Order: sequence, then C-alpha cells, then structure tokens
Amino acid sequence: QTFLNYETKPVQSASIDQMVFAPDVLVSYISQVMTLLPGDVVLTGTPEGIGPMQVGDHVRVEIEGIGYLSNSLAPREALG
Repeated sequence: QTFLNYETKPVQSASIDQMVFAPDVLVSYISQVMTLLPGDVVLTGTPEGIGPMQVGDHVRVEIEGIGYLSNSLAPREALG
C-alpha cells in the first residue's frame, strides 16, 4: 500500500496476485543475469492510481506484516 501526506486511506493498494509476474518468477529471471545478495531490493513498478507528487509531500509504502519505508520529497537543490 502507498500512503501520501499522513492520510490513513492509501492512494494505492495492490496484492501479489495482481502482479504481471509472480515474485518467484522475477527472482528466478533476475538470478539468471546477476547475483542477488541479502538486502537487495527488487522494484517491480506500481499498481493503478499513480499521480504527480510535489516537493514536501510525504510518502509511505508499506508491506503488511513486514514493515514500511517513509520519505519526504525534497527539492532537487537539497540533494547537492
């Protein structure tokens, strides 16, 4: 699920069975061309509901039962 600006209702929500390729298929394919190490992250794209974000927006992505990752969008200049 993806949450925006501390709202309790997600702006995106999807489950594994809605993915085009199952996670085991993705890991198998990736492992044929590179070595995956503990801690590697495989980004799979996004479900429906995407839209533009603005500087200052706060986004939290969550996998139920595992945890969440939370970030705020900073202006490009702040990346220095």
